[in-house]
Amino acid sequence: MKRRTKYIIILLVLFVVKVQAQSELDGYLKIGAENNPGLKAKFSEYNAALERVPQVGTLPDPTISFGYFITPVETRVGPQQAKFGVMQMFPWFGTLGAKEDVVIQQAKAKYEAFEETKSKLFFDIKSAYYNLYFVQKGITITRENIAILNTFQQLALIKVETGKSSVVDEMRVEMEKNELENQLAYLLDTKWVLEVNFNKLLNQPVETSITVPDDLWDESLAYSKEILLDSISNQNHMIKQLDFKMASFQKQEIAAHKMGGPKISIGMDYILIGNSDNPMVGNESGKDAILFPKIGITVPLYRKKYKAMINEASLNIKATQFQKEDKQNQLTILFEKGHKEYKDGERRIVLFQKQLKLAEKSLTILLTSYSNNGQNFEEVLRMERKALKYALELDKAKADKNAAVAFINYLTGK
Repeated sequence: MKRRTKYIIILLVLFVVKVQAQSELDGYLKIGAENNPGLKAKFSEYNAALERVPQVGTLPDPTISFGYFITPVETRVGPQQAKFGVMQMFPWFGTLGAKEDVVIQQAKAKYEAFEETKSKLFFDIKSAYYNLYFVQKGITITRENIAILNTFQQLALIKVETGKSSVVDEMRVEMEKNELENQLAYLLDTKWVLEVNFNKLLNQPVETSITVPDDLWDESLAYSKEILLDSISNQNHMIKQLDFKMASFQKQEIAAHKMGGPKISIGMDYILIGNSDNPMVGNESGKDAILFPKIGITVPLYRKKYKAMINEASLNIKATQFQKEDKQNQLTILFEKGHKEYKDGERRIVLFQKQLKLAEKSLTILLTSYSNNGQNFEEVLRMERKALKYALELDKAKADKNAAVAFINYLTGK
């Protein structure tokens, strides 16, 4: 019972640590979504596209005219002195709505471009975070191995003093330490570059500290390859962007047909009349005249440009269909590569967990043997190198697997 309780406590602690680590990453994703200038630019482009809707869906401005008769035209009630006119042009029925539909679909395509940028940003942040984890673990493991080599060096010196081994053993340890210290310096430089990259993705100062977990949680794919491929075909933001782009060309084709219809104009004229010199006119002298209604029709006799507009839209639809097919092919290739890296990460995690355990056991046996008889110190160092390698490879496999999951989620539009 006590052992079972102990296991339950350990599992609960690991779960809490995992949740906290993931919440740290979620917090960074939120900061990136709020701060990244590239993402803000895409959202502004989407809002700008929305502002085009009222521009194309509004009637053209009315025409107001004024005319002054230099030589007044005499009428029964007096001479015409000036004329005011107002005219409103009305496109063919449904033309404005069709133009609105075009820009609405274009705005939707802009929104999918924004979502694509956000998904790519999230993948970049996650990938950078996993790389930071691996480098930080590499620094920790390398420092631990330098400390272990210091212990080996002290042990070798004791064996030299007792005459059980050669001074060469101590020199071998020193050589190993020099290599690890050089590797440590390289990892520290790499960490700084990755921190700069990560902070710039979040658009925050490069000196901002970044919290990474001591042990990376395990990400797994929740669905089969078939379901994931189907999600890519239907949910990928680049594919959806092309769908809305194609829809805009379809609406543009409809709008071109309607633009080829006649346009109707309705208006009125108001004429100012001066006083008549004819005494027979009486009270009607100088009475202004209103001429209403005034109707005009613009007949689109020259059809060539409208046919060209329709053909342009039709060809753009075909081009977008080909673009979508090509993009789906490219995404399928990228998915297969990502899925291969995911499976490879799974295999490497299992492999290096086994190899690390065997290397640590072997190192313990060799070290015990060396402590007793002072022999096979070169094998001790060789096994220590293997243990270091397997520890680093294990964390690299964890980071690669999680990065592969993040990439596949990006492809599926999550």
